[in-house]
Amino acid sequence: MPDRSTGASGSSGSSGDETPGTPETPKTPWQNPVAGFGVTFKAMFKKRLTEQYPEQEKTTAPRFHGRHQLNRHPDGLEKCIGCELCAWACPADAIYVEGADNTEEERYSPGERYGRVYQINYARCILCGLCIEACPTRALTMTNDFELADSSRANLIYTKEQLLAGLDEGMVDSPHSIFPGTDEQDYYRGLVTEAAPGTVRQTAFSKGETAEPPAGAGAPNEGAQA
Repeated sequence: MPDRSTGASGSSGSSGDETPGTPETPKTPWQNPVAGFGVTFKAMFKKRLTEQYPEQEKTTAPRFHGRHQLNRHPDGLEKCIGCELCAWACPADAIYVEGADNTEEERYSPGERYGRVYQINYARCILCGLCIEACPTRALTMTNDFELADSSRANLIYTKEQLLAGLDEGMVDSPHSIFPGTDEQDYYRGLVTEAAPGTVRQTAFSKGETAEPPAGAGAPNEGAQA
């Protein structure tokens, strides 16, 4: 039986093919600065990647994930039904929703419910878009607005009024009645394209508004003797 210790020592000592590496030749004091200027000289001929922001803003991609938007139906009613599925889908717990019931005197959406309170905390939001996928009515989408930085935490909590889309031509601000002769399904079939003629905004009692006095009514103290 061969002696393992002898074989091991013999194999290690008989490595005649291995040659020790030659030490690196030290550089002269002027070589390092020249090499550094060489990198700078090469960069002078490359395409510039720096963007002069905010003076020159670059157009974002069409499907960019930016600030959220609560959409409306073509007549101005809100698409949000207050189901809270977006809040449940949010992995960062950045969305808070409170739903409420519609009434014929104060209607915000075509269905039974609407989002009375809607908040998104952009100090938590990671702009992943999972809330968009969870929304059953396409009420929530993402815009190309990305300038959300702020020094105040309170300003990073966007309310429903800030997220709600503006009014286009043919829309009446909610609350108001649905298009006559239609129901909720007609809205999602695209049969309602604008507000009905003569549609007026209802009084928002849930927001603390009071009914306006009838036209021609005088002030409460009008005619009172001093």
